Amino acid sequence: MEIEIIGLGAGNIDQLSLGIYKKLTTANKSIFVRTMDHPVIGQLQDEGVSFQSFDDVYEKHDEFEAVYQMIVEKLKAQAETNAIIYAVPGHPMLAEKTVQLLLEDPNVETKILGGQSYLDDLFTSLKIDPIEGFQFVDGTAFNRSELNYRNHLVFCQVYDKMIASEVKLALLEDLPADYVITVVEAAGSEQERIQQLNLEELDRSLEVSNLTSVYIPPAPKDLLNHSFSRLREVIAILRGPDGCPWDREQTHESLREYAIEEVYELIEAIDDEDDEGIIEELGDNLLQVMLHSQIGEDDGYFTIDDVIRSITEKMIHRHPHVFQDTKVNTVDDVYKNWDVLKKEEKGEHRKSILDGVPNHLPSLAKAYKLQKKAAKVGFDWDDVQDIWKKLDEEIEEVKEAIAEKNMGEIEKELGDILFVLANISRYYKINPEIALNQTNQKFISRFSYIEEQIQQNGKEMDQSSLEEMDYYWNQAKKRE
Repeated sequence: MEIEIIGLGAGNIDQLSLGIYKKLTTANKSIFVRTMDHPVIGQLQDEGVSFQSFDDVYEKHDEFEAVYQMIVEKLKAQAETNAIIYAVPGHPMLAEKTVQLLLEDPNVETKILGGQSYLDDLFTSLKIDPIEGFQFVDGTAFNRSELNYRNHLVFCQVYDKMIASEVKLALLEDLPADYVITVVEAAGSEQERIQQLNLEELDRSLEVSNLTSVYIPPAPKDLLNHSFSRLREVIAILRGPDGCPWDREQTHESLREYAIEEVYELIEAIDDEDDEGIIEELGDNLLQVMLHSQIGEDDGYFTIDDVIRSITEKMIHRHPHVFQDTKVNTVDDVYKNWDVLKKEEKGEHRKSILDGVPNHLPSLAKAYKLQKKAAKVGFDWDDVQDIWKKLDEEIEEVKEAIAEKNMGEIEKELGDILFVLANISRYYKINPEIALNQTNQKFISRFSYIEEQIQQNGKEMDQSSLEEMDYYWNQAKKRE
């Protein structure tokens, strides 16, 4: 099957090349158009050219993907018996999904005969040079995360107010409501119309059509402080020659203490269910990642791109049930796959099952992690009651050490008790470090209440009896 694909230009019949004009006016083949809503169509009809359109297909489907697929199927059916001409607005290779679908079909013999792109006229109308950076986006199918606001940004295919509204809502996530944009209608044609307006007015105060384009000028840096690229730029400036003396002096080693502090502050914000605090502390933790990455880049060893690539590839590799065809039925299946894949990644570097537990973990958290790793290979109690018996045994041993007043043994036996408690926590899927931290916070809250009440009575803590403090302690418990 043979289909000749012709571009009708931006909207002015004078833009048609002589060859294309002759082919259309003297064609002995059926000529199909995606839509009749194009200025050149009427002018060619006046000269006797006959067209068959697919405007009715748009009315039968809610999704553009289904519209395009249906148009292609109809074109192929028409081309089964005779070669046909398919005419599209602008240039066939610019924002024409139906053309791309035809090109992908090995059973269709296509011949593209050009046509003037409306982008030339659009650049002229907007007085912009795309060499400064240009992004061309389909308004019916785009991902907000992929928009580059530092470039000249043009949305095409803004067919109706619904699409205009979707474009507006996406842009309002990143730009202020009064950000000035430009709407261009029928660029390069006699019907060309250019209007500047605030972003919030995009779907309110003007009519849109299939010839509507929306232009977003490059955004100033201060409007992009929420973007990753801007954060990376700021960190590079801070570490640069004209940056901050403190930031320039930092090393991986000097930042270690801050990494630990920031993680604990994040945990505290989570425990407090403080959303604003979580945002701030996540930012502080991200700052640590960015500083270490910038130090790596400054030293010539690695960049933030390497960091991101590493975790992205790790997540894809360890989730074959998401990114490949591996089947899992339960969370336990996920854990098993994770461990197998992790061993596959680390096998050459880790000789012991217990390798990989960070040396600087708090001791209680480290005990939990060690026992969790050992349990994965079967080194575990069969019954949790046996762990409770082990705890009773360790308590008796510490009592014996206390009776003998052997401080070295007391220390060891108390350590054994804590180790068993960590194992009990693991059995019940409770992280002992988090559990103990919550208890610490609870103690701080209750003890602070005692201090407040005693101070309100005009007394000092050392002037209060244990009975009085117990009374307020119980009050604090009831308040919780």
